[in-house]
Amino acid sequence: MNRIYIPLLTTFILTSMTQAQTPVLTAPKAVVKPKELVTNNHKRIDNYYYLNERENPEVIKYLKDENAYLDQVLAPVKDLQTKLFDEMKGRIKQQDESVPYKEGNYYYYSRFITGGEYPIYCRKKGSLQGAEEIMFDGNVMAKGHNYYQLGGYEVSDNDELAVFAEDTVSRRLYTLRIKNLKTGKIYPEAIKDTEAGSFAWATDNKTLFYIKKDPQTLLGYQVYRHVLGTNSKSDVLVYEEKDNQFYMGLSRSKSKKYIEIGVDHNGVATEYRLLEASQPTGEFKVFLPREKGHEYDIVHYKDKFYVRTNWKAENFRLMEVPEGKTTDRAAWKEVIAHRPDVYLANMDVFVNHLVLGERKAGLTNIRVINQKTKADEYLDFGEPAYVAGIAYNPDFNTNILRYSYASLTTPNSTFDYNMDTKEKTLKKQQEVLGGFDKNNYESERVYATARDGVKVPVSLVYRKGTKKDGSAPLLQYAYGSYGASMDPGFSSTRLSLLDRGFIYAIAHIRGGQEMGRRWYEDGKMLKKKNTFNDFVDVSEYLIKNKYTNSDKLFAMGGSAGGLLMGAVINQAPQLYRGVVAAVPFVDVVTTMLDESIPLTTGEFEEWGNPKNKTYYDYMLSYSPYDNVEKKAYPNLLVTTGLHDSQVQYWEPAKWVAKLRAMKTDTNQLLLHTNMEAGHGGASGRFQALKEIALEYAFILNLIGTRQ
Repeated sequence: MNRIYIPLLTTFILTSMTQAQTPVLTAPKAVVKPKELVTNNHKRIDNYYYLNERENPEVIKYLKDENAYLDQVLAPVKDLQTKLFDEMKGRIKQQDESVPYKEGNYYYYSRFITGGEYPIYCRKKGSLQGAEEIMFDGNVMAKGHNYYQLGGYEVSDNDELAVFAEDTVSRRLYTLRIKNLKTGKIYPEAIKDTEAGSFAWATDNKTLFYIKKDPQTLLGYQVYRHVLGTNSKSDVLVYEEKDNQFYMGLSRSKSKKYIEIGVDHNGVATEYRLLEASQPTGEFKVFLPREKGHEYDIVHYKDKFYVRTNWKAENFRLMEVPEGKTTDRAAWKEVIAHRPDVYLANMDVFVNHLVLGERKAGLTNIRVINQKTKADEYLDFGEPAYVAGIAYNPDFNTNILRYSYASLTTPNSTFDYNMDTKEKTLKKQQEVLGGFDKNNYESERVYATARDGVKVPVSLVYRKGTKKDGSAPLLQYAYGSYGASMDPGFSSTRLSLLDRGFIYAIAHIRGGQEMGRRWYEDGKMLKKKNTFNDFVDVSEYLIKNKYTNSDKLFAMGGSAGGLLMGAVINQAPQLYRGVVAAVPFVDVVTTMLDESIPLTTGEFEEWGNPKNKTYYDYMLSYSPYDNVEKKAYPNLLVTTGLHDSQVQYWEPAKWVAKLRAMKTDTNQLLLHTNMEAGHGGASGRFQALKEIALEYAFILNLIGTRQ
């Protein structure tokens, strides 16, 4: 949900490590149209502001010319792109199936068929031996569309109806539809501009609640009540969020008793409103009014609520409160106290157990507490760097916890854990075809010291036998915003680099939440530069400790991680041979000044509001677009989508234009615009691999690898 043209004819000569002779290619030319921007009595000139005219034929032509130029430049590795795509696709089990989960009277699962781009969503009644019912076939539903995304579904209490949402543009504006699962009939309702996955049925099996989005800002801001079979124009508005800095969600509680509206402004405040699902025409009541600085989550359990709260607890603590007394803070009782070294991330409840997701020393932990005896335990995972999490557990009356596990060398795995007998059962591990053996790879966890003395965790993986004498190529990845933690999980596509001698490193920099809430707070607002400094300092650590050298060090980041890439190459371009910036948020100041752009207002507490001079000056000091200079930059591949809803396409387009006009080197500078897609890139499990193959071919070409 977060983020997340040159005045002169420029030519540059492409070179590789082998110094092979290559032709001189001419980069696209863009017209300079200076626009004066004045904020806080400070004037800026933006030569490429006009590129935000999405319908302007001149702009479209420029983007297409850039795509054609990229194709020319990377023509020598076209075969390599195809080979990379084929081998990544070849690792995927084409006919595959998820682990079924039980909800109500049915077992639900999804499966892929050979050659299928999209999942088929199915269910079986009573047991896994029952007859299969296909609810949604993504391959059929996607026909005729260049892009297709099923944005979740929700089944009614009587198991007969399913509400679902579709996006065929990649703008994250979903059309809500309703299907009769017994007859296969799609009802006439087609409610546009809704939020994916944010809908809930009442117990009467005919009343439905959903969120409408503002088509300009793309913010969900209204909750409506719809009755099956009625005209959606008569739907009743039950709640409207007036503060456009808040994001909104809608769901049914696990207990099924309540329909919940949640509004949240990360780092600022949370507020929930509840309505008993059996009283759909009733009034939503506030759980606890929003207060600046107070964030909380709730889970209903029997006659009370568990509350994960940062009230007097930076890393959050767990409390409980009886139904009917939620607004009385004096009635809240502490269950798990605040711990300065442990971040309480999430929770789940079962009839006899409470399960907590925690973070300590940068790693995830799962804690199981017996509700009757209060005895607790932590699950043991046995690897130095991994990611584990509470999976989807809709069944309340069970002693089985489903959780997910993966590491840099262990494929994605789904386990069932008997919380009474302590028995673990592996239900499924991602099958990686093509001769994959996890024993051929190894991982490490190291700590790089940042310039202010802070220890930054780094997770690394490589093929066994890879030399650590400074000669190996290395790809360093990070994100570092919104408190999003980049955990050391598994990637089958990454094997294409590891098998070609690469080391892969994840820098767990500030701005994420790997090391607790303070890790996030120290990487946002007026401390944002810690994020960029951490990444550069990790790079220097990796070079100093002989994992790689600056001629073979590559960096990659996307969205807000693309902002990271832009800031890093302004600060220390000499460290990197090449950089991939995917859908990068690089025009920070101009975007955050324009409240009509999607997501802007909701992010003032992440970056600051530049209408305030203090924040304006600070943001301006690191904004990648505003800080492009006449100097040498690394080889650079920039990607975007014309319909991107999170980072508008014109940010990377403008950035490339300014870089090309000012940089003094002859390195590659390439822009690829997916003319059909948005922030998430291409839809479909195989089409998305083509974009990864492009990124890898760009990197491998720079070190002279064509195989």
